[in-house]
Amino acid sequence: MQRNNKIMSSPVQESTNKDFTKNWVNSSRFLFYLQVLCILSFVLGGCYKLYKSRYKGNPEIEVQSSSKYVPEYK
Repeated sequence: MQRNNKIMSSPVQESTNKDFTKNWVNSSRFLFYLQVLCILSFVLGGCYKLYKSRYKGNPEIEVQSSSKYVPEYK
């Protein structure tokens, strides 16, 4: 009678091994790759944002003559 119980409980045992919450090897691998993907996307997004808002060059700014390195007074 016990032999029949082992045969009957085998499919139940097999399905719990495939469950995400029960199998820590598959779940930890999935969570690791998900974490790497999130970190990579944040880094690439930050680099793109810095690239888009980069300094575009030297604009022509009018400086007062009294505030130059060698000031010119009237």
